[in-house]
Amino acid sequence: MTDRRQPRPVSLSLRALRALATAVAVLGALASPLAHAERADRDKPLNIESDHMSYDDLKQVNIFTGNVTMTKGTILLKADRVEVTQDPEGYQYATAYYKPGGPLAYMRQKRDGLDEYIDGWGQTIYYNGKTEVATLTTQATLKRLAGGTKVLDEIHGSVITYDTYNEVYTANSGADQVNANNPNGRVRATLAPRNATGANQASAGGTSKPAAAPKGDLPPLSPSKSIGNPRE
Repeated sequence: MTDRRQPRPVSLSLRALRALATAVAVLGALASPLAHAERADRDKPLNIESDHMSYDDLKQVNIFTGNVTMTKGTILLKADRVEVTQDPEGYQYATAYYKPGGPLAYMRQKRDGLDEYIDGWGQTIYYNGKTEVATLTTQATLKRLAGGTKVLDEIHGSVITYDTYNEVYTANSGADQVNANNPNGRVRATLAPRNATGANQASAGGTSKPAAAPKGDLPPLSPSKSIGNPRE
């Protein structure tokens, strides 16, 4: 015999409904991905300004020299010389070089949905448009900034690889890091605590300015109690 009883309506108190809504919100937050670099950057055109441009047909490379500024969405690249190539699939690759005695090559990208920026320096910066990975080589420095000015994290290494899409980075030691404060040339990092307010402490409004470029020997860094990926 089939049980034809109608299901009893479920009655929830206002307090229970609020608790259920809170639980759903928490689960949604746990399932959400971490913040990433600007997603729209990959679809933006590549714009370059320089004092001079030449094209090498044999190597299929565009060469820009003299106060070069390259932009692609929120990505900014500045250097004395930038070489740009493009593969048959349309992906673009840029290698930026500094001029000996001049400022290091520089890059910046805004983080998606946050008033935070990633700034990087190196004698050479290679940007792979297909993998969206930037490789900073020799005297490399990477900083995470709130509002474009307040330094939250700072990494120094001989080679720093930064995945601009997934915001994952690695740093390696090297001879170029050797100085009086770092005789072994090791990677050095200063990371903000997890409860740092970051962008909330940044001043509202106005145009963000790049952080000061690293100069000369850096002072010793205080030991961190939580060395690791600050975005985990």
